[in-house]
Formats: sequence, structure tokens, C-alpha cells
Amino acid sequence: MAATGLISNDINEFYSKTSEENRLSLGLGPLEYERNTELISRYLSKDKKDLIADVGGGPGIYAEWLAKMGHLVHLVDPVAKHIKQAKVRASKLKKPFFPVLGESRKLDMEDQSMDLVILHGPLYHLQAEQDRILSIKEALRVLKPGGILLGFAINYTASTIAGLLNGMLHENSFYQMCKQELSTGIHHPPANWPGLLPEAFFHRPDQLKAEFESSGLKDLQLLAVEGMIWLDSKYFETRSNPAKKEALMDLLRLTESDPSILSLSPHMMISGKK
Repeated sequence: MAATGLISNDINEFYSKTSEENRLSLGLGPLEYERNTELISRYLSKDKKDLIADVGGGPGIYAEWLAKMGHLVHLVDPVAKHIKQAKVRASKLKKPFFPVLGESRKLDMEDQSMDLVILHGPLYHLQAEQDRILSIKEALRVLKPGGILLGFAINYTASTIAGLLNGMLHENSFYQMCKQELSTGIHHPPANWPGLLPEAFFHRPDQLKAEFESSGLKDLQLLAVEGMIWLDSKYFETRSNPAKKEALMDLLRLTESDPSILSLSPHMMISGKK
């Protein structure tokens, strides 16, 4: 798709019209946020404050969380609306983070300057493998030796499972979209389904791991974000009960690295060390 700036027009228009600030408070968003913060926390230094690049960090929800813990966070995002929102969010903090307009394939950061780099959106908004690899290598460039790269991806089964659960799969254009995602990983939303994520790439777990391996990262670990617990037929009722919710979270942690069921999770996180 044609691009007039840092990203394609479709992606820019989608995020300019939708509310990424509110997404994590709706539907499965709270589970995604809770798990992402839990997983990221495992890679934060315990004895010092980290220098962190939050690449594709949107309006700064995760950057705010990290900054409140004392980490020095540089947020990069290609959507002007997100940077404006992030600056407002940062201005309210005693120790603000630093938002800048930019994109993952060319970071305005010095070599070996970051302890941790988080790739939130680039891995699924860049459809060409060479662009995703370039983003990974650019993250490696700015990482200190021994630094950690965390990448978040959408699973190639995500639309199909959601469509099976809610009956959308039997609408032909949605069905054809799912078939393409399952076959190629390429996601293009049908014109008659407004509001779906714009052009994207949905990874197979082994593809995601291979992209990180090809860039020279070590100690790779691939983990489910939501896992399979969102398939609970009464998930939202269960989540409102503290004891039942904790039972689900225990189940998720028990199975988070099981390769045989990883594709049941809408999102995945991969970690690697430079």
C-alpha cells in the first residue's frame, strides 16, 4: 500500500480514526495488558534502572508504566496522533518518558545505547520479511552487548479462532481473509468489515523464531501472551471472580511455552539476547 510518510496510508488512517488509548481496556485488552506487563517485567533489571526503547509504543501506555518504575524510556511511533497523545501522557509524570516520531527500520538512537528494546507493532505491521528483519537488526544495533530484545507478534490463527467462536467465519469475505492468513500470514481486512486491523503479517510461531535466529539473537524464548484461557466459554464472567481468574492465570503460566498449543494464543512474545 502506498505510503506518504513513515507508514502506509491505511495504517496511518486506521490508527488516526481508532482509539489505541482505550483498546487495552476493552474485550481481551485487559488480559493482553496484564500479560504483557508480566512478561516484560521478567526482563527488567532488578538492581538498576534500564534504558529502554519502546518501538511502536503507540500512545505510551507501556512507556508510562515503565517510566513510573524509574526506567528511562524512549518511545518511537510512526503515527503522529500517537506521539501527540504520548507527549500529553508523559507530561503528567514526575519522571517522564520521551516520545519521538519515527519507525523501526531507522531508529534515531546511538549504537549500543539501550539495555532493552521492545518491538510492539513493527513485527505485525511490516508484511515483507526483509522489513521485519531490518527492524530486528536495527534494534540489535542500538542494544548494548548482552541487551534484550522483546518482540510481540500476532498469531496466524488469531482471526480464524475468533471467527469460529463468534460465527463471523461463515461470512465469505471474512472466510477468505482467514484462509489467506493461514496459508501465507498476509492479513488484508475485507472492505465490508470496517474496524479490522489494517494490512499486517500474522506469524507462525516457527517463523517468528526463525526471524530472530537469522538476526543472530541468542537464548531465544517464545511465550504465549493470552494463551488458550480466552477460549473459556464464560471467560468474562470467570475473570470477574478473583479465585477463578487466578486459576486461569496459573493455567496460562503453566502452558505459556508449550509449542503444541502456542497457536491458540492470539499474541506471542519472543525474547532474545544480543
